[in-house]
Amino acid sequence: MSRTFAYARVSKLELTTSNQLEEIRNAGFAVEPQRIVEETVSGSTEAFKRPMFAKLVDRLEKGDVLIVTKLDRLGRSALDVRSTVEKLAGMVVRVHCLQLGGADLTSSAGKLIMGVLSSMAEFERDLIIERTQAGLARAKAEGTKLGRKASLSPGEQQRIRESLERGVSVSQLARDYSTSRATILRAKIAA
Repeated sequence: MSRTFAYARVSKLELTTSNQLEEIRNAGFAVEPQRIVEETVSGSTEAFKRPMFAKLVDRLEKGDVLIVTKLDRLGRSALDVRSTVEKLAGMVVRVHCLQLGGADLTSSAGKLIMGVLSSMAEFERDLIIERTQAGLARAKAEGTKLGRKASLSPGEQQRIRESLERGVSVSQLARDYSTSRATILRAKIAA
């Protein structure tokens, strides 16, 4: 008898998987609580390198069904999504994606739909990267200083170097300037 599992993933700790789990319930899938796997990890991390997903795969058996709400829960890259589904299909585990009308991604039609959608998602991600890089290049060309604002002013950095020469410890200076030891050490070599 096949068992049904649900995999719900979010990228940040302040987010929850509750909407995904509600969507799975509303689609009519009755997943037992012990078969629900929730994880907080970036979608750019390959599925099989995610701790909870790897544990889930170890529990899956031939004939089981894995439910995800969207393709991007499995991964952001088309290659990773495709590879993940193919590995699961090789285990004779069906993967259903609610975003695709509950389509079984391991079926012929599901593979076609998944391929097109994941390729489009990857294309959009690449466009975002290109636009971001173009914007950064434009800002740099206009003289905008990029990166994080220095936590210490040039004057503070000079005073730190002088204090270090007088023998004040790095730890003491970090406490005095409410910053990290690494910042103090960077100030030391920033002359």
